Amino acid sequence: MNPRMMLLVGVFGLLMPATNLAQEIPAGTVLPVMMSSDLNSAKAKPGDKLCGKLMQTVILASGERIPAGAPLEGQVVEVAAASANASARLVVRFDQLIAGQKQFGISVSLRALASMGDVFAAQLPWSTFDDYGTSSSDWNTVQVGGAAVYRGDGTVRSAMEVIGHATDSGAVTAKLLPDVKRGCAAEPTGSAREQSLWVFSPWACGTYGFEDLTIARGGSRPMGTIELTAPKEVRVRGGSGWLLQVVEARTAGAGGNAK
Repeated sequence: MNPRMMLLVGVFGLLMPATNLAQEIPAGTVLPVMMSSDLNSAKAKPGDKLCGKLMQTVILASGERIPAGAPLEGQVVEVAAASANASARLVVRFDQLIAGQKQFGISVSLRALASMGDVFAAQLPWSTFDDYGTSSSDWNTVQVGGAAVYRGDGTVRSAMEVIGHATDSGAVTAKLLPDVKRGCAAEPTGSAREQSLWVFSPWACGTYGFEDLTIARGGSRPMGTIELTAPKEVRVRGGSGWLLQVVEARTAGAGGNAK
């Protein structure tokens, strides 16, 4: 092999991994995630790794699919204990989503956060066990935030209005809807198409199933940095549900109560 050909092969080999590391997910894309890591402001320290996984296949505007189960990684950025004048604080950031051989660098905001108990309840039918039907494809369930899912006819509803779609296995898609009272205004970014929501309602915003946990910063300033606060201690168990939304530097985040 002549020197010129060797140089070309070497350059090509260097470029191939870089392509896999430089993937982008469009701003506005919703990522419904279950966390496997516990968060506790009394024990956490900056640099601690966070792990979670995508709970529903996400289809990008391009048609590319990021499969359910894709791992999400992040880290603890800052921790502060409660004091006489301030609440406990826990600041985190997610920066990577891995789908097979692709590693997506991401910056996300937090729109809604549901406790493990609320996530579990949203996946059970509201009727009694005798009325469950012949299979789980017959179930009717209630999403975090109150939307109703009817797997039998494949709809997601608010009262009688159809606001989204569901599969017989429980995968839910819908356009995001605002909840201004809870801190989520309408957004043009990502709102033109249905998104993968897993157990969340289209208007889900803020925290669910926690007595005193607040999303103090949803991820807009600094970009991708999420701050949780509580009067005494920030505690979020593994198994909690996080409704994340991809942001970019020139746009604001979508987090509930975002600052």
